[in-house]
Amino acid sequence: MPLTSDVAADRFPSVMRDITHPAERLVQAMARIYQYRMTTTSGGNLSILDADGSIWITPARVDKGALRIEDIVRVLPDGSTEGLHKPSSEFPFHKQIYDARPDLGAIVHAHPVALVAFSICGQAPETRLFTKAHSVCGEPGFAPYALPGSNLLGERIATVFAAGHDCVMLENHGVVVGGRDFADAFRRFETFEFVAKTVIKARALGPVKYLTAEQLAVGEKPAPELEEFDPGPATSCERALRRELCDFIRRGYHQRLLTSNAGSFSVRIDENSFLISSKLVDRATITPDQLVLIHQGRRCRGSRPSQACHLHQLIYQKHPEIRAIVNATPVNATAFSASAARLDTRTIPESYIFLRDVAVLPFSWVYDAPEKIAETMTPEFPIALIENDCALVLGKTILDAFDRLEVLESTAEAVILSCSLGEVQPMGEEVIEELIQAFLK
Repeated sequence: MPLTSDVAADRFPSVMRDITHPAERLVQAMARIYQYRMTTTSGGNLSILDADGSIWITPARVDKGALRIEDIVRVLPDGSTEGLHKPSSEFPFHKQIYDARPDLGAIVHAHPVALVAFSICGQAPETRLFTKAHSVCGEPGFAPYALPGSNLLGERIATVFAAGHDCVMLENHGVVVGGRDFADAFRRFETFEFVAKTVIKARALGPVKYLTAEQLAVGEKPAPELEEFDPGPATSCERALRRELCDFIRRGYHQRLLTSNAGSFSVRIDENSFLISSKLVDRATITPDQLVLIHQGRRCRGSRPSQACHLHQLIYQKHPEIRAIVNATPVNATAFSASAARLDTRTIPESYIFLRDVAVLPFSWVYDAPEKIAETMTPEFPIALIENDCALVLGKTILDAFDRLEVLESTAEAVILSCSLGEVQPMGEEVIEELIQAFLK
């Protein structure tokens, strides 16, 4: 029976506001998942529960790398189908999850390699690695193996979802993630895979550090709201910086230096103003109008700046020569933030020239003492890892900050890969002094 408009609005608040057709959203999402190798040509399936009770789902036996809008199947509430193909063979568990969790409006099932690695070891990654991961994903559940496409598999998965889990590992299979709408489900799925990759990388370095319940409670508190102001017309300088900053944010996402909902970029306009990324705006598709203007500690009316806004403001106040700041979560560098291992930048000349010595700052400083971060970081020491949080990078331009971020991640990955080869042989003090004299004086 179709839902009334009032019931549908309550149950699907985000879907009701989204004018994109469900089939189009599924095709766009599958293209993104496939592009980043989070599924294979034949693996995975996505669905959206429409306000009328229909389920739009990806088809069976159709190339996921070349999916078209017309390939998406609609399963009506009476079980009949519309479309060119049969629905995914795993449609039964999608239906059973929706029946068990009326608050969910979208489901992602895929086989991303890090989460699959956990599933074939009978484990689930611990989301207490980062506050953002814990708040987005919650505590993951685990469903015992059953034949793919069977009702038994659906029952086992639905039982775990009914217990309140939004991310469910499937034994020897993959993962299923639900969300209130598709954007919510994708954000949760991508964050969960990021956690899995980071844990695996961190384990290569040694024991992994997780956040305590007290630390999570502190980290999940919302940042204080800034006062609002009504801006005048944008200058040509502001317009150019908006475009440039968005280009680098999108580039950072495609380079896998940040996820769709985590990572803050900012750029200084003048001594009193800067632009910063917004909360809950997809970093892959961010546009210049979605950046937030901060002027004299106030936010443009109606905007929602990143939670890192106050920290960025303190750094700009302390260091007038800094023009751009990045908080990012590249997997390899972030793995060092969750490990006791030190990232040694004295590996190749480029690493030391661009990064100098990378500081590791306490998790608590982000929330209790951000002014200490602003005092510790300087133009001479522009890189820091914040424990169980992120990489923080300063630059004299957006390009400068972005370049350092890329070098940081490449260096971290090389060091982690070297763990399986033998002991790292850092450059000696004479070599470092030579580099300082040649490039850093």
